[in-house]
Amino acid sequence: MSDVVDWDLLVARAEAARGNAHAPYSGFSVGSALWVGDGQVFAGCNVENAAFPSAQCAEASAIGVMISAVGAVPIRAVVVATRGDTLTWPCGNCRQKLAEFAAPDALVMAVTETRRSPPRRLTDLLPAAFVDFEAQPR
Repeated sequence: MSDVVDWDLLVARAEAARGNAHAPYSGFSVGSALWVGDGQVFAGCNVENAAFPSAQCAEASAIGVMISAVGAVPIRAVVVATRGDTLTWPCGNCRQKLAEFAAPDALVMAVTETRRSPPRRLTDLLPAAFVDFEAQPR
């Protein structure tokens, strides 16, 4: 098991998922990829619905794929991929969802087609998450 994040793999998987996004209302496609530390990567995209606000964010989709495949395992790294020039971080709702399943030292990277942010700790993005890290699966 490697503790080194393969950011290139995560970016590629997030960008591929972004290509499947269903965003007919906003036109804002998002892909996300989660790495759980043992080589497994789970990806998802945003799925909009006419019954706003019942859309699903890319990060929530990826979490659902992960839970369906392997259950609640600690997320070690996350990539959020969008188009355009502006780096987009997970929304507040997704930050909380990620915190529920993330390892305490989980990293997040925002990417576009031309830019990559440095990885940031999820705890820096959501310093007062409503989660008990001691109760998290290891």
